[in-house]
Amino acid sequence: MPTERFQFTGEGGHQLAAALELPDGEPAAYALFAHCFTCGKDTLAAKRISVALATKGIAVLRFDFTGLGSSEGDFANSTFSSNVADLVRAADHLRDARKAPSLLIGHSLGGAAILAAAGRIPDATAVVTIAAPSDPAHVTGLFREHIDNIRAQGEVEVSLAGRPFRIKREFLDDVAEHELMKDITGLHKALLIMQSPVDDTVGIDNATKIFVAAKHPKSFVSLDHADHLLAKPADALYAADMIAAWASRYIDTARRSKTMELPDEPRKVVVQETRKSKFNQMITVGPHRLVADEPVSAGGADAGPGPYDLLLAGLGACTSMTMRLYADRKSLPLDRVTVTLKHSKIYAKDCEECETREGMLDQIERDIAIDGALDAEQRKKLMEIADKCPVHRTLTSEIRIVTKAVD
Repeated sequence: MPTERFQFTGEGGHQLAAALELPDGEPAAYALFAHCFTCGKDTLAAKRISVALATKGIAVLRFDFTGLGSSEGDFANSTFSSNVADLVRAADHLRDARKAPSLLIGHSLGGAAILAAAGRIPDATAVVTIAAPSDPAHVTGLFREHIDNIRAQGEVEVSLAGRPFRIKREFLDDVAEHELMKDITGLHKALLIMQSPVDDTVGIDNATKIFVAAKHPKSFVSLDHADHLLAKPADALYAADMIAAWASRYIDTARRSKTMELPDEPRKVVVQETRKSKFNQMITVGPHRLVADEPVSAGGADAGPGPYDLLLAGLGACTSMTMRLYADRKSLPLDRVTVTLKHSKIYAKDCEECETREGMLDQIERDIAIDGALDAEQRKKLMEIADKCPVHRTLTSEIRIVTKAVD
């Protein structure tokens, strides 16, 4: 995925270093990511989540707050309020340069800052917090033994994660004065709260307080076994998967509305090489992104399903959907349909009902499990309906594929 690096002017007039993770194709939506306290845009969690979201079609802007990473300014002069203001500035820059962010994501104190900034970013429709404190003053617990000295001396150097930082009295006053709960109750945006139950830096009770204060729509996802910084790659990737799946209901409303208005217009499927590995492909279908690959045994990296896997998935999905439509129309007590498929090659001579008598044939085995209090006749009818699904009919009829070269 391409990364665009640049600077923009923060609230204090300093140049803030930013990175925009872009998908290979046109972004389905833009997101703004706020990193944790004293971290930076290139911390593992921030980078991994941003890159993972880009593979799903969501462009993500992350940047270093004042005095951190490659940004200008003195960290000692920054406050929670200045971080919030810089987030608004970042959203403004993204709006002017590309497109306004519809998704806001914040990690740890960055999550609290995102909640505080959301009301000032009108284009955003969805907000995600990861291990966020319910009160920004929670961060002072990281240097609680120095608080009295900071208040007495006005400024003290403290060690955070093995690095020295100067904390001023103004920072303490600012976090103490900010009433984050008012921002949460007045959010008026979809909210996803992500938290690990074993986080020993920001306890799970913070997620509870945020969830209770927020209005619907709100959701919670547990990041089981993850640490506060999501240091394990699997934890960051899991968080990205959950964010993308949840946000798909709330972001890119205009495009989804257009699709809904034109139900008879077929959507284009675009497949493009990513060059990440020999066979890796990015599949774009409207606002959706899929990855296709080949298994390692076939020379691929197994980063996604293979072409025949996707073909079988299309047939299986169509089969289940068609059976569901019939069952609902006839008020049948169908609880669930499970379709299991397998593709193989067989000798034509082994297929008694096939017209082709020589060479090899493609064979798809489709096993259908039907759950529900249905009688034998109802089950028989549903199995007949399975063969009437549009994809089944397409695969068993004459197909014309028109191929042409384009510039």
